[in-house]
Amino acid sequence: MFEEKLDALSRMAAEHTALPFPSGFRGLDIEDQDTVTLDADAYGYATSVLKGPISEQRFVGLTRLVAVFDKVLPAIEDEYAARYYRHVRDMAVLAAEIDTLREK
Repeated sequence: MFEEKLDALSRMAAEHTALPFPSGFRGLDIEDQDTVTLDADAYGYATSVLKGPISEQRFVGLTRLVAVFDKVLPAIEDEYAARYYRHVRDMAVLAAEIDTLREK
């Protein structure tokens, strides 16, 4: 089960790099959050988790990021952007789940 989750995260990260960034969202703040930073942070955490366990401090940052997505997502009205950021959020959630399951 752990390996399947790791494979799923790897696929999600690969899919993410293939998705075009939402038009008009570069430099945009939603709920006081920079959309580019949200995207980059989630991808960064996911790729870190794919490499191995992350520090407790980074795990706290990852869980905070997931909470930020829960605040930001309802404010995104653009259909493509909402789908894009749900994918990014799901990638962060899976990364947190994997890191929790991993023996440190």
